[in-house]
Formats: sequence, C-alpha cells, structure tokens
Amino acid sequence: LIFIMHLQEFVTVLVRDPRIQKEDSWHSYIDYEIFIHTNSICFTRKTSCVRRRYREFVWLRQRLQSNAVLIQLPELPSRTPFFNMNNPNHVDHRRQGLQEFLEKILQDALLLSDSRLHLFLQTQLSPEDMEACVSGQTKYSVADAILSFASLNRRFPIEDEEEKQGKNDADSDSESSSSGLGPSDDSISCGCKASPASEES
Repeated sequence: LIFIMHLQEFVTVLVRDPRIQKEDSWHSYIDYEIFIHTNSICFTRKTSCVRRRYREFVWLRQRLQSNAVLIQLPELPSRTPFFNMNNPNHVDHRRQGLQEFLEKILQDALLLSDSRLHLFLQTQLSPEDMEACVSGQTKYSVADAILSFASLNRRFPIEDEEEKQGKNDADSDSESSSSGLGPSDDSISCGCKASPASEES
C-alpha cells in the first residue's frame, strides 16, 4: 500500500510593529510590517516581509474590488478624523483591523489570483509601480519584482545571485530609510525598509 500525504496549504499573515515615519517637518504617518509565511503554490516567496501604510491598504481594496465585482470584500478599519497616531489603542485597533482584512482576503482563491495582491504583500513597490508592473509596462515581471525584493532583504537567504541584477528595476521606488528601521525584538522580524513618503496618511 502506498500512502500519499497531502500537506494542508496554509498562509500565515501578521500585521505588526507599527512605526511612525516622518515625511517632513509637518507630516507623519504610521506604517506596519506585513509578514507572510506560507507553503501555498500561489506565492512566489514562501516567506516575506514588507512595510505598508493605511492608504496603500485602501488602494489595494479598491483595486481588488474593481477586479472581482461579484465578491463582497471585507471592510478595512474605518478612517476616523479622531485617529491619533500617538494613542497606542488607536494604532493597535487599526493594526488588528488591517490583519483581519488580509486574513479574509487570503482565504479567497479568486482574490489570491490577483497579481496586485502579491506585489502588495511581497515587494515594496508603490501603487503606481504595482499597476505598471501588472499591466506589463515594466521591464520586470511580477515574479521578478518579488524575487528581486527578496534578494535585497538580507535577512532572507539570497537563493540566486542573478536576482541582484533586477534590483534597481524592482525596488526603484523604495528609498533607503534613515529612520532607524533595524531589527525589532521579534525573533522572526525582518527589519523592513519604510515605504516612500507620500502626501496623505
């Protein structure tokens, strides 16, 4: 008798480590680390870590909804005029809401087939560059962008030296941050870079 074991596919997503980033002397915003660990064949990388801000989640939800009009997407935590980034309760409530949003999204096979979702979760590309990549306007493919970003993140092993060649293409929107984004206390933290600054939180 031959027994074939079917491993259950899983996707673990954590939204954690909120950090205040200064855009200029007047404006700041909070970004969050998104950590992915999975054995799903849908993902180019099995482990990844990026930083995203609230308005990028809003963009993602709008794009996913426009591509899957028959699906009722989960809601994001509401944008409130009373949100205070110096209030730990406000920040953690939003963090939990963003994590629940991603957990629900990642359970839907149709949404999982959207390349924007994978670029959002596994690269630091801006929304504009994600759109350009998905629509074929870049020299690099979706998979190239994800693999190149992974090779930049020194906490993950570089699987292929050739991936470095795509570095400038795939990460051209990302600034090296001087905001002290080093390792956090978490043992599986990835020390992600900050997203580039933009006008609105």
